[in-house]
Amino acid sequence: MNSPGTGIPSKRIFIESSFSIERRIFTRGRHPLPPQPDYLIFYPLSSAFEAFPAGACLFGNPNQPLDPGFSRGRSEALLVRLSPELLIEKAARLRLYRTGSQLLFSQVRADNDDRLSGLLNLIGVEMESRAAGWREMIGSQIDQLGVYLLRNHINVRRSEEIELSRAGIVDRRLRRAIEFMHDNCSRELSIAEIAAHAYLSAFHFARLFKKITGTSPHAYLAMLRIERARRLLAETDQPITEVGSLVGYPGQSHFTKIFREMTGMTPLAFRRAAGEPPNETE
Repeated sequence: MNSPGTGIPSKRIFIESSFSIERRIFTRGRHPLPPQPDYLIFYPLSSAFEAFPAGACLFGNPNQPLDPGFSRGRSEALLVRLSPELLIEKAARLRLYRTGSQLLFSQVRADNDDRLSGLLNLIGVEMESRAAGWREMIGSQIDQLGVYLLRNHINVRRSEEIELSRAGIVDRRLRRAIEFMHDNCSRELSIAEIAAHAYLSAFHFARLFKKITGTSPHAYLAMLRIERARRLLAETDQPITEVGSLVGYPGQSHFTKIFREMTGMTPLAFRRAAGEPPNETE
């Protein structure tokens, strides 16, 4: 059985400040996707997933895992990640969002939504062809996708406990602790040190964090580190060993192991899929 999220390295990765797109090939087995900070759309372009045919969409809210189930063979899927800031900005322009609101997918999956499938197929074509102006085309398609999701697949819920911070959408009870984690994720952090910023004991903080986010503080910290590593690998030519150190993993083998568990590929494979890599090995 495959490890979480693993498969053949992605054919293409495109990362921008407010979204990212990945064409990933999955082999036989289960491929659960770990929690990540963005809204996630999983769209099979060709599917051997037992309960998830091509053309269907699977949705994941921030900080929630996503499991497309068992694949009987080779499958290829589009993974589209939209930042909370992107959707909040669009919701505000559409006058759908007010401070303290929470944006959540109204359902886990969508079947037989031809318009949604059409938008995602167009994004997949641009990712594959990379013809002149492909970045501009994808940017336009992401704009349309965001509006369409807000109209048809996302609920706007009022919550007194949710607020937008520089760390994204957070529960106000965890805001200071989460911002502290974002600011210090490159070094070792104990639960007690993080909990102190929420004015809680380590025990009560860990329980509250798990209840609210669905994941442990250490798993969330790993998610932050790998998210930062993804961008450094895609946007800079810093050596992989240096990228690992910058995000809190000074040992390259440990960094490679964690990165593969979280993304389904090694740092070098990710860099190659995201663009032209420097001449290096792992």
